[in-house]
Amino acid sequence: MADRGASALSLPKDRPVRPDPVLALNGMGSFDWDLDAGLFHLDAQAFEVLDLPPEEYDGRLETLNALRVPPPEAARLDATVARAIKDGSDHYSAYFRIRCRDGTMRWTHTRGRLRRDDSGRPHRVVGILRDATEELADSTARSLRSAQDEAFRQQTGVVQVISAALAHARSVQDVIDVLKDTHGVRHLGATSLVMGLVEAGRIRLVAEGPAGSFVPGTLVTRIDEPYPMSEVVRTLSPRFIESPEEFAAHYPILWPHLTGLRITSAAYLPLIAQARPIGAMGLLYDDRRGFSAEERAVLVALGSSIAQSLMRAMLFEQEKDLAQGLQQAMLPRSIPSVRGADVAVRYRSAALGRDIGGDWYDLIPLPEDTPSGAGRVGAVIGDVQGHDTHAAAVMGQLRIVLRAYATEGHAPATVMARASVFLHELDTDRFATCLYAETDLTTGVVQMVRAGHIDPLLRQGDGRCARVTVEGGLPLGLSAEFGQLEYPVATLELDPGSTLLLCTDGLVELPGTDLDDGMSGLARLVCEGGPAEVEALADRLIQAAEERGGEDDVALLLLRRRAPGAARPGRRLRQHVAVGDPEALARARHLIRAAVRAWGARAPADEIELVADELITNALLHTGGSAIVTVRVLEGSERRLRIEVEDCSSALPRRRDAGESGVFGRGLLLVERLADAWGVQARGSGKAVWCEFRLS
Repeated sequence: MADRGASALSLPKDRPVRPDPVLALNGMGSFDWDLDAGLFHLDAQAFEVLDLPPEEYDGRLETLNALRVPPPEAARLDATVARAIKDGSDHYSAYFRIRCRDGTMRWTHTRGRLRRDDSGRPHRVVGILRDATEELADSTARSLRSAQDEAFRQQTGVVQVISAALAHARSVQDVIDVLKDTHGVRHLGATSLVMGLVEAGRIRLVAEGPAGSFVPGTLVTRIDEPYPMSEVVRTLSPRFIESPEEFAAHYPILWPHLTGLRITSAAYLPLIAQARPIGAMGLLYDDRRGFSAEERAVLVALGSSIAQSLMRAMLFEQEKDLAQGLQQAMLPRSIPSVRGADVAVRYRSAALGRDIGGDWYDLIPLPEDTPSGAGRVGAVIGDVQGHDTHAAAVMGQLRIVLRAYATEGHAPATVMARASVFLHELDTDRFATCLYAETDLTTGVVQMVRAGHIDPLLRQGDGRCARVTVEGGLPLGLSAEFGQLEYPVATLELDPGSTLLLCTDGLVELPGTDLDDGMSGLARLVCEGGPAEVEALADRLIQAAEERGGEDDVALLLLRRRAPGAARPGRRLRQHVAVGDPEALARARHLIRAAVRAWGARAPADEIELVADELITNALLHTGGSAIVTVRVLEGSERRLRIEVEDCSSALPRRRDAGESGVFGRGLLLVERLADAWGVQARGSGKAVWCEFRLS
């Protein structure tokens, strides 16, 4: 019988299927399936096997399935044929059940052989049908049920794998990525995926695939519209569509847009969390019809797992947005433009949920800007201990007091010491690391104070970059607690075109790596090609931090002294004047007189010398210490001669009314009358009094 059945499947390509008496004697019927025309021809014995009256059959497979083959069985048959087509096989074999006219179920066996054209495309299937009820009554039926159970276990395993992957999702996009991954719904046999979230009584589409399957007008839909996702959200029940005819009949607006995808069935699942619908998901298939009870249960379980993951991800995103909003509110809303410098700041949050850091940056325009086109600015970078909202709150308070102390005109060391006392007196157990750099953009002099923070980096105009070693003190809060409020001041000159880089340790530190190695790697990254513009450099550094990952926040501030169009130092002379050394004072006067004449200044040299002499005398007389005199030419929009007298006292000079017969009190009045500009700057533990004269 088996040989005879095999010969029946070996018909030549041009021979139509005809009733075979030998097959009929063995209870076998034959069929001829025209794949191009969609016609499924049966012989007389095949009608007997299927218990199907010929007058009720119109020659179409869809009719046969509707009359005799339950949807789950039809789906398994479709999957078997589709697998043979995809695998390039030329035959297939399957057992399936049919529902007879009296309602009883009967096992049937089919074997088919695929005919392909010259290009390899299948266009015809011929085969046999036979009653297999007795054959499967015992061992074979158990084997088949075992195979079905194994398929169910495989599907359940896929759901477990997807659920395990969803457990790590931290955003809605993470959930979508898991589902669209090759280990996701493809293992459930789905061809396409759609997902929507409920927002304000509407469903917003958040995922669809593959590309080209988007249906116009479905990006945002109302819940009362005639779409399957809207229906499952309204009813809170899954919707299983088992045939193209059912899809077209129930959803005539949507179906015409899906015909190009060759969809044969679909499963739409409501996504329910905390007893309310948060969205819906649709799985579309192109190689199956119908869903068994087990398959439906698996898909419902999958929908429940996805809904819980989505709810968790949405709550997580809300918490993170709230935390980041609080953190951003503590940071400067904008960075002021600074004459004579280009500034770039960046902040990267690596925290999850409510865990936010206390990293911060700030740029503080300082008083006493000069008319020469540039002024003074304070740059701050810091990090409060901890990763929570309390750290962010402490950070915000520290930023405010640091700005207040700096704008009051205190020296950098004093600013840091007062901030440490403030933090110590707060009702908190937190400490903070900080670096404060005060820059005179006219002269390029930078004074830095470090409180337990990492060192800054300096990138020269030619691209070279190196770590700047700054002797530091204890972190803010700790230095006040232990009574060690002395902060050393480091001084360097920032040349035009050079960039000062301040950052928090999240940019250089990783678990298991040394800080020195991290700083060296950062210096190499800063040196690697690319433009010197601070915005481009900041983007490159923060991108490297993103690629590397890490569990710490990153704050970054870049300050580049602008070369073109800003005042820049020209020639410079410096002289030390000691207390009780008349010759040193005379040398300083001679230095100023010679410099004015040698540099071709047409300003009155006598007035310049008189003002400088007054500043030097005040420093020696009122501070009791020595002074340093610096004379330089500033080349900018206009040439200026600048004189600076530095001393070791932080007491600011003030004008007094000398009266008609007073000997003292006229010095600063004289400076104000003769100089074009003058002022005072904090320098380390002391100050510098300066004045400027316009030069032709």
